[in-house]
Amino acid sequence: MNEPNDARALLEIQRAAFRAEGIAAARVRSDRLDRAIDLLVTHQAEICDAIAGDFGRRPATLTRFADVLPSVMALKHARRHLRRWMRPDRERVGLPAGAPGVRAEIAHHPLGVVGVISPWNFPITLTFGPLAGILAAGNRCMIKPSELTPAVSALMQQLMRKYFDPREVAVVTGGADVAEAFSHLPFDHLLFTGSTPVGRRVMAAAAENLVPVTLELGGKSPVLIGRSAALKRAVDRIMLGKLGNAGQMCIAPDYVCLPDELLDGFVQLARSWVERAYPATSTNPDYTSMVSERHAERMRALLADAVAKGARVVALDPVGDTGPASDRVVSPALILDVTDEMRVMQEEIFGPLLPLRAYRRIEDSIAEVNSRPRPLALYYFGTDRAEMQQVLAQTISGGVTVNDIAMHFLAEELAFGGVGSSGIGAYHGKHGFLRFSHARAVFHQTRFDVAGLAGLRPPYGARAQRVLKWLIRR
Repeated sequence: MNEPNDARALLEIQRAAFRAEGIAAARVRSDRLDRAIDLLVTHQAEICDAIAGDFGRRPATLTRFADVLPSVMALKHARRHLRRWMRPDRERVGLPAGAPGVRAEIAHHPLGVVGVISPWNFPITLTFGPLAGILAAGNRCMIKPSELTPAVSALMQQLMRKYFDPREVAVVTGGADVAEAFSHLPFDHLLFTGSTPVGRRVMAAAAENLVPVTLELGGKSPVLIGRSAALKRAVDRIMLGKLGNAGQMCIAPDYVCLPDELLDGFVQLARSWVERAYPATSTNPDYTSMVSERHAERMRALLADAVAKGARVVALDPVGDTGPASDRVVSPALILDVTDEMRVMQEEIFGPLLPLRAYRRIEDSIAEVNSRPRPLALYYFGTDRAEMQQVLAQTISGGVTVNDIAMHFLAEELAFGGVGSSGIGAYHGKHGFLRFSHARAVFHQTRFDVAGLAGLRPPYGARAQRVLKWLIRR
């Protein structure tokens, strides 16, 4: 079922199956999580090969660490906590509704059919991660993976058919036209992970059917290095987080703000780091290529624009980018003396280029962060607790990692999501279970005539006035 009309028919099939099943029991949900885990563990080699084929070059170790492992951990976390999450939350009800014998609870019921539009950069993690919460909450799911990774999308469709009835989980493949039609379907919830401009279009399409959305977008995630930071450790963790997927990560460091006296030291440490980790990036099997020639060409255009406007580029690979202009490998580089007029400071980079901004006062960098749309992630390096609290208190971002990069994403216990232009809503762990559930209020009334005892049945008399006067007070 790859055409838009087939996707609509599939939605109706899943919705009918959901209605027939009712609220799925814990054992049913656990079985679905088990099957998703089995799929990933059993077929991880095929997944690595498919992703490498789509990227042109991507090490299997990276795919297993960044795609397969987080997905398995998310599914296992949901399986482990599922029964506790499913228990209703008992609530004490106060006046005027509360009375002896009254009981109240919040029951977390499944929504129905959840649509997932997943991206190309981490196609497994950003599909199976949210799927953990979707299945744990008792929903059915339809997935539209990216057309930029056709091999892994086709493999995902094949494996889902093997492990799941299409009435439970199904994958719809196709190009941008299929994705556009998919976003217009009347799901019970729609999750989109991708760029902010496309996220706006997805939200507008979902609004036609009043479909609630979770948008995981991006933005320019900043790194603020304090004077108290251990610079060598900071550079090590920044470069590891930036270059692990050649910068193609929504929470990758997008630019670094650091004290002006640390600038030269950062450059030297970064150059040494790349020489050790990725010597000769153009031929290094551990270094990931850009997903397409168009994305590689965009990196070169960003560099050319920055140089034309006065920036200094520090190539971090001593061999350099030796491939032809159409080569999808882009070597890492630092960009110095950047200004706001340059495209690298206006657009999310999503590649191995890292602008450095020197500051004299941390307040100047905080002001710069606040002058931009709210980022998906923010990073602070330093041991000065007062300065760290200042950064946290005076900035807003989707999530924060202190003294490392992206670790808040890997912590399944923490909510992951954006704010403002970097996203709407959050998932992971219990937060995903709640995101894809309906919090249904259930009130159990006592056998006593509460309204009569309070005098709140017409005709109203003096008792009603006394009760209301007592209830309505400071």
